[in-house]
Amino acid sequence: MLLRWAVSIVLNAVALIVAAQLFDGFHLAGFGTALLASIILGILNTIVKPILVVLTMPITFLTLGLFLFVINAITLMITQAVMDESFMISGFGTAFIAAVILAILNLILNKLVRDRIT
Repeated sequence: MLLRWAVSIVLNAVALIVAAQLFDGFHLAGFGTALLASIILGILNTIVKPILVVLTMPITFLTLGLFLFVINAITLMITQAVMDESFMISGFGTAFIAAVILAILNLILNKLVRDRIT
């Protein structure tokens, strides 16, 4: 259980670094910052995201789940607000596109690694 969580944090940090390389408006100081951002994002996804999902259930239903990317962008923006200047996102549009990219990267990375740790 702890190993899966640690691997998930590291994979999310790698995905954050890739996203930072893809976008000019997405700044990440280094791998340590990516790890810290990944931990904060994991905590927010555990505590805040379920509340947002419940509150926005009607619009999520109407958009066939695509509104979840908006919720992911909001959690990215909250993570950015909690951290210092070592992790910055220039705007909500960048956060939204980064949330989509992060979801795709996390899906691919978790699929590649899942078979090896189970």
